[in-house]
Amino acid sequence: MQHVSPAQLLASLPEAQRNKHLASLSDAVKSQLLTDWGFWARPNQHIPKGDWSYWLIMAGRGFGKTRTGAETVRQWVKSVDMVNLIGATVDDARDIMIEGESGIMSICPEDERPDYKKSERKMIWPNGAVSLIFTADEPDRLRGKQHKALWADEMAAWRYQESWDQAKFGLRLGAVPRAVVTTTPRPVKNVVDLVNDSATIITRGTTYDNKDNLAPSFFNQIINKYEGTRLGRQELNAELLLDVPGALWNREIIQHIPRASMPPLKRVVVAIDPPCSSEEHSNECGIVSVGIGEDDYAYVLADKSAILSPGDWAKRALNIYREYEADCIVAEVNQGGEMVSAIIKSIDPNAPVKSVRASRGKYIRAEPISAIYEQGRVYHIEQFEALEDQMCTFTADSSRNNGSPDRLDALVWAMTEIFPGMVDGSPEIDFNAGMGGGSWMS
Repeated sequence: MQHVSPAQLLASLPEAQRNKHLASLSDAVKSQLLTDWGFWARPNQHIPKGDWSYWLIMAGRGFGKTRTGAETVRQWVKSVDMVNLIGATVDDARDIMIEGESGIMSICPEDERPDYKKSERKMIWPNGAVSLIFTADEPDRLRGKQHKALWADEMAAWRYQESWDQAKFGLRLGAVPRAVVTTTPRPVKNVVDLVNDSATIITRGTTYDNKDNLAPSFFNQIINKYEGTRLGRQELNAELLLDVPGALWNREIIQHIPRASMPPLKRVVVAIDPPCSSEEHSNECGIVSVGIGEDDYAYVLADKSAILSPGDWAKRALNIYREYEADCIVAEVNQGGEMVSAIIKSIDPNAPVKSVRASRGKYIRAEPISAIYEQGRVYHIEQFEALEDQMCTFTADSSRNNGSPDRLDALVWAMTEIFPGMVDGSPEIDFNAGMGGGSWMS
């Protein structure tokens, strides 16, 4: 079976034979080839035949997912008068799906190019077909909307799972409503559900499939660095890496809810898990905010973890503390000792700090928190990719082998604070800040 495009076959010919073939073509034909997707597309980039509702293109970085999605829309609008788009964000829809190098405006010849009305979030095609533009971070805008065909891009990075639910509810017009979904694989619920859906046809591809069209420096710097790693298997080889055996969390128990659907909060805390240093290759500073609603459910509000200097992580934690009107900042002091409270005090003397010491291992402290997730008592107000990856790969073995899931550790401290009594131990508390002085550390 042929696994390359006509363009790749032509490029593989000896130079003299290739030049002879090109010389036999008229200028008009050469010009047409520039936008002839049948000439450039590899076999796994063509719309599949058969009876299906969802075409899931689950491929590595640089495979050509965006170009395939854009070309599919271009082909569909020739016979379907409503082909809508859903991007991860407004910027992604505009900068990647529509105006990007492989986006719709770039790949269409002039006589097929739609009129892009940015302010109205739609495109009107020369034949009268219309494409409405939606974003996954606004699920309510998808509610009640109808579609004959859809292009959904980078679903694994969508903030709210509900966006795909609303999109599927609306995919009900026309003789054969269909959607093409282009994404790098991550084991989020929507992607896993699509993989297991009998109405889905799956195209898998790797970064290596499109090597001829990628810069050599990309392979030297990126491929060599990540090849063979877990991240490389996901981002380059497009492997859907499912839950790790023995991990305290799995994707099924992590629930998401739009911020607008969250009830009023009774308490909010910000937790910090500081690193030993702020060097380029040091651990991240875990900074996570969690609230408890009037319904007594927990809501993970923010994950702002990063490699930061002490002054920067303190400022970032204080910004979140103010943004969410938190009750206190919970800070682990095993690593930083009195420094943690002192740094926060130097920036905002009025911020109440609760200092906690880890007398038990990370895994033991995390176990009761994972149980709360299993009970369905926790919601994330968006998809916190890095945090959720740490949660779903954290095992007893990784903990014993000096694993340092700093985002997860900050989450555990925050959850322990809003669900008191879940972990044994008496935290050191200092609310003297802002109360006329006193020690910040017992």
